[in-house]
Amino acid sequence: MRGCTLRRIDFMKLVSFSGIDGAGKSTQIDSLRNYLEERGLKSKLYTFWDDVVALRSLREDISHTVFKGDRGVGSPEDPIHRRDKNVRSWYVTLLRFFLYALDGASLRIAAARIERTTDVVIFDRYIYDELANLPMQRPAVRLYTRLLLRVVPKPDLAFLVDADPEAASTRKPEYPLEFVHHNRNSYLLVSQLAGMTVLPARTVEETAESIRKLVDEKWLRGRGASREVKLRNADANFS
Repeated sequence: MRGCTLRRIDFMKLVSFSGIDGAGKSTQIDSLRNYLEERGLKSKLYTFWDDVVALRSLREDISHTVFKGDRGVGSPEDPIHRRDKNVRSWYVTLLRFFLYALDGASLRIAAARIERTTDVVIFDRYIYDELANLPMQRPAVRLYTRLLLRVVPKPDLAFLVDADPEAASTRKPEYPLEFVHHNRNSYLLVSQLAGMTVLPARTVEETAESIRKLVDEKWLRGRGASREVKLRNADANFS
């Protein structure tokens, strides 16, 4: 075992990826999971909408039947017109206050049920993505956001994958460009309140490299070196 470095994480870590539609979150999640697997670390992926959100089917039906929005995911070849988070009337905001509080409670339950045999749990979107749908310029909304953030689990690393709204809308045409600009600004405000790590709009590989460096610095490099020293000391005692 002399000179062997074991890369281990002492406690399970939670990572979240947030950002406007078309920012490239899924690509970065896949890249990180491959990177962790190469280092012998187990990761598990949770999708916030599928695995956490309360009353999901009802909310999808409301979006389609009440707001008359399209279903599915938009693409450059097949753009769609969704009407859900871009509906911003005052009564919808009040409804979101209630639903997001339910989602916060659901998130606490989901986090408590995660098996501790996993090294890194990755969330594709998080409560932050919902909060970015609120009119963050209003003091009452920011107060609500602070209160909700105090009761939900805080990720060890919360990434905001920033993107140019025009480029993101081209990749995933689902909402009016004006809304995408507004939504990006809300994400930046949420990131300040939540203490997120903002990844500037760069190439896919540059962003992936930034993520790998942060993971190395926070969890792998120091712990791996510390573990290596212990192993070498143990070898010395038996030699």
